[in-house]
Amino acid sequence: MLGSLKLLLQVAFRNLLKSKVNIIIGGIIFFPSCLVVTGGALLDSIDSSMSRSIIGSLSGHLQVYSDKSKEELALFGGMQGEADIAAIDSFAPIKAALEKHPNVRTVVPMGTNSALIPSGNTVDLTLARLRDLYRRAGAEGEKPELRAQLDSLKAHVRQLANLLHSEQETRRVLMRDEEREPAEEAALEKARSEAFWADFDKDPLASLEFLENELAPQAADGDLLYIHYVGTDLEAFQKSFDRMRIVDGQAVPRGKRGMLLSKYFYEEFLKLKTARRMDLIKQERDTNKKTIATDPLLQRYVKENSTQTREIVYQLDPLKTQQATARLQELLGSQEKDLARLLNAFLAVNDENFDARYKQFYEQLVPLLDLYRIRLGDTLTITAFSRTGYVQSVNVPIYGTYEFSGLEKSPLAGNSSLMDMISFRELYGYLTEDKKEEIAQLKTRSGAAEVKREDAEASLFGESAPSALVADATPGLINENEQISDTGAAQRNENLLQHVYSQKEIEGGMVLSAALILKDPTKLDATLAELQQSQEVKDLKLRVVSWQQAAGLFGQFVTMMRMVLWGIIVILFVVVLAIINNAVMMATMQRVKEVGTMRAIGARRSFILSMVLLETVVLGLVFGGLGAGVGSGLITWLHNVGIPAGSEEMYFFFSGPRLMPVLAPSNIIAAFALVVGVSLFSTLYPAFMAMRVSPVTAMQTDE
Repeated sequence: MLGSLKLLLQVAFRNLLKSKVNIIIGGIIFFPSCLVVTGGALLDSIDSSMSRSIIGSLSGHLQVYSDKSKEELALFGGMQGEADIAAIDSFAPIKAALEKHPNVRTVVPMGTNSALIPSGNTVDLTLARLRDLYRRAGAEGEKPELRAQLDSLKAHVRQLANLLHSEQETRRVLMRDEEREPAEEAALEKARSEAFWADFDKDPLASLEFLENELAPQAADGDLLYIHYVGTDLEAFQKSFDRMRIVDGQAVPRGKRGMLLSKYFYEEFLKLKTARRMDLIKQERDTNKKTIATDPLLQRYVKENSTQTREIVYQLDPLKTQQATARLQELLGSQEKDLARLLNAFLAVNDENFDARYKQFYEQLVPLLDLYRIRLGDTLTITAFSRTGYVQSVNVPIYGTYEFSGLEKSPLAGNSSLMDMISFRELYGYLTEDKKEEIAQLKTRSGAAEVKREDAEASLFGESAPSALVADATPGLINENEQISDTGAAQRNENLLQHVYSQKEIEGGMVLSAALILKDPTKLDATLAELQQSQEVKDLKLRVVSWQQAAGLFGQFVTMMRMVLWGIIVILFVVVLAIINNAVMMATMQRVKEVGTMRAIGARRSFILSMVLLETVVLGLVFGGLGAGVGSGLITWLHNVGIPAGSEEMYFFFSGPRLMPVLAPSNIIAAFALVVGVSLFSTLYPAFMAMRVSPVTAMQTDE
């Protein structure tokens, strides 16, 4: 037996490169085997990287949400606030039940929603600061330093009015048929007049109201910003997701209302546009080695910076305008006095002067400007539609910015800001303890009679119906038809921001979902199956899903790519099978005399069958091995150098700026299994044909 095998192997290796047909077959086998190894390793690596991004940035290893939900949870492919995800009335029992599982380390409450927030134009922001100073002057007395700040801001507003007038005059010249509203023109003239500013301090609040209502709407540099936020237990979130880190400012103090803006969102949408474009140019030049001279995108950034200087000019009061003009004159060696023209020349950068101009921009100009439209420490008013469709507003202090390590440039990971759970519930439309207390006070002050729901009709329409009635509301839900007014709203808001909520209050209210962090992630599938079969989880009417399902469409990305890859591989191997079959058939026909001779000297049919099959298997193993070897070498090289993320979106799939592919044994095993299987299958028919060759027929001469 061993002797026959040795002989067959000798014949197989002797014939390996003897025929050109074998070389062609080998080349055909080489490419698919290389593709199986490289493609499989790349997809496995992307799958692993993307799972780290999703698990580490929002979803955790598992997610739970209400089984009453009409749609599936999609943390990245959609939004809970817009999808039909049913709310869980209380997080506390959910947490207690899930943490009983020995592999669950922690459970983090969550809910996501979105809102539009006004960023305010330059006039609005300047007037708001001026109003705050007048309030301080009224409370603390008019100190010399306050008077200096007041005069500076008043001069700034007056300059803004002059700039608006100049812009409108320019538009009138360029667009001759443009008609201006007489009321707007009259308001602008009043805001520029000496008489208005001479009488400003006689009634500053009335003067400010006029400017806010009549002047600010004429400045068109403000816009609405779309903000996506996640309500959560901020302390538990930071402890559970170890990739999260505070970049600017500080964490929200324990138990207090507050928000952490995503660093990506803060830079992309709230930063001075000129500064952001300068940052992007520097990033592309330093990281991706692009040049302004050859890259159209960088050229566009330069053009926008040099032509769109209005945002900078509007921010500068008269004193800062003089300082900026003097600094730019010195930097450019120019005597030009028009600030807009100086900015145009300064920001028209090229590859030779960009690094110097970038440094000068941040050293000389940025100290005179508000670099961000919302500053850390500001209180942001977020207005969103509640679950039942009415508008709800909440004031939330901005404590800082955060990001996930390795995902700093990813729009997907950087899309969500973090909000405390109490504020989220209030925006979502659920009664917090503060709201319940406020409603109780209103009931007491109004003297409203409280009746049960079943008695409401008789109380409302009966003969003894009282003049004011309050009906029981659905537990937890705010009644949008109930009008609430409070003369001490400002004081109440301040009290809410100072209030420290207990852990019981944070965990006792509603959530939309919860993230589960496991002690041993390798047991994810087993833990998922056990929780799904848990009677306690079923009693709580919860769905438990993996991170991949919770991520929505993005979680299925690698699965879809894997299907595409294997579709290509199957097509290739079908073609390979057909080619090998025909090639081996031709080679077998050319060896009819050789086979006949072997049969004549005593070779059995099984020997001929084994010989043909083994020759093809050896051919497949050798060339398949070469393909797998080349693929393995390519993956090893890529692991050392990394594959750069070509776009910000790819940062999320690569879990960082570069993908470091890793070769798994399964990739090589899959390649060899496919090669051997296809080789054997494609050779079966030619081998059976060779086995049936008659020695007499095979040894006949051509004559």
